[in-house]
Amino acid sequence: MKFLTSQILAILKQREMRRNVKALLKYVAVLGVFIAVYSVGFHMLMLLEGQNHTWLTGVYWTLTVMTTLGFGDITFHTDLGRGFSMIVLLTGVVLLLIVLPFAFIRHFYAPWLEAHLRVQAPRKIDPKVSDHVIICHYDAIAEVLVAQLDAQGVDYVVVEPDAAKAVALHGDGIKVLVGERDSVETWRSAGAGRAKLAVANLSDAENTNITLTLREHAPKLEVAAIVGSFDAIDILELSGADYVVALTHRLGEHLAAHASAGTVSAHPIGTVDGAVIAELLLRRTGLVGRTIRQSELRELTGLSIVGSWERGRLIPANPELVLNEDSIIVVVGTPEQIQTLNDAFVIDHPSNEPVVVIGGGKVGRAAIRALGARGVRANVIESDERLRSRLEAIAHHVVIGRAEDLENMKAVGIERAPSVLLTTHDDAINIYLAIYARRLNPEGHIVSRVSHERNLESLYRAGANFALSQSSLGATSLLSVLQGRELVVVGEGIDVFVLPLPPSLAGQTLVESDIGARTGLNVIGSRRQDTPLAVPTANTTLAAGSEIVLLGTRAQLEAFKKAFPV
Repeated sequence: MKFLTSQILAILKQREMRRNVKALLKYVAVLGVFIAVYSVGFHMLMLLEGQNHTWLTGVYWTLTVMTTLGFGDITFHTDLGRGFSMIVLLTGVVLLLIVLPFAFIRHFYAPWLEAHLRVQAPRKIDPKVSDHVIICHYDAIAEVLVAQLDAQGVDYVVVEPDAAKAVALHGDGIKVLVGERDSVETWRSAGAGRAKLAVANLSDAENTNITLTLREHAPKLEVAAIVGSFDAIDILELSGADYVVALTHRLGEHLAAHASAGTVSAHPIGTVDGAVIAELLLRRTGLVGRTIRQSELRELTGLSIVGSWERGRLIPANPELVLNEDSIIVVVGTPEQIQTLNDAFVIDHPSNEPVVVIGGGKVGRAAIRALGARGVRANVIESDERLRSRLEAIAHHVVIGRAEDLENMKAVGIERAPSVLLTTHDDAINIYLAIYARRLNPEGHIVSRVSHERNLESLYRAGANFALSQSSLGATSLLSVLQGRELVVVGEGIDVFVLPLPPSLAGQTLVESDIGARTGLNVIGSRRQDTPLAVPTANTTLAAGSEIVLLGTRAQLEAFKKAFPV
């Protein structure tokens, strides 16, 4: 009871709530005037009909008629009285049955509920929490990042100025606090002085303001800002951001990195402690048709195959896994070993056809520039005439029109293109175009952007070889900043995890541990403290006190934790 009283008092102290209560009371006063007038009218008309009732009976009759209860115990016998009853009835329907509920909800219940939520919403994190991540806005990127942080046991808090949204997030299990993002007090409540990283993921202007505010309260806190406009990078850096992530440009670059063109070769996708992770499309190489054991890749190059992309799924390396034309193997080793692989197995295409890029927006233009930096020409289809001049400055050939039109597809050389990049932000269109491109070019390598993870399987069924979303890339980029390592982007939903070796695995060889078969994770390396990453073989013994580097999904990580508890 004491808690309820204190809550009500706290709510009534708010200026807006007091104003709403006054408005509601004014309406109740007007309603009281109508009831009083009608009660007097009832009394006078009853006297004219020769009936004598008390004043209390007049109020009783007025309320029963206005609320449409109409008990019928007191009635008029003249037309004048019945007409008066109709006026009272209609007034009651409007004032009591229509206006009053809306007025009560608008001026009392809704403000009270909102104020109640504001009282309930968390406003401060536990002072014991430290080395956590502060996220300025819960969006698609934050959703993926929160899942990754939870999987790796890293604390976080999301700042949300809207109390109702904060309570909803809190109810969904998201660690959130209510506060204005431009207030130093909010960052003090979020423990910015103890945090490891702050993520500014709003508009460029808001991110600049947030960064300046954070610098005032926590000058040593690292700030990572996600930039929308490439031109705003310098401004955010000047405002104090330690890391500025241009996601649209980075997404285009990574999509381009997974496009095959000209010479087929293994291309690096990241580095972990000096060990290079690379991918190789096997089409037209001497590895097609062999099992991993028969490829003898380890013996010939020193590289380890840690997995193979098969129809959009990363399959853990198995000695008996058969490699086919569409397989994309993921290998780990040194730069010299990657070069040995290219020298031993890579062939040149007989032609140098341009890559086809469908969509000339920010992501598409970034992909075209990245391809150009590799010496690869790009033909592009774009429906917006306003982008023609920008695209003609960087692309080999530009077609303005709908990609669904066969003539436009033929004009950019879709049938001969080594790769097709789908960069539109509409998943439905990308799925449609993946089917279309696969029909026109059965051997082409299709790389697609995806907006929602739920559409990933549909894209792969449509014929895409690789897909990546901006939210997944953003979360992975931020996690790499947090962990102080180079960004590694293997594929949608695939992450790199660095974990201490569970005691139950100490002393076992990699093949004895059966990690891949039991969890689906790929072991790409192990290391002791202050030693470089060692790429393991099947007979490598896992040493107690070491760390292992794993490649896989968050669901596979959870399976690993259950199978091998620390």
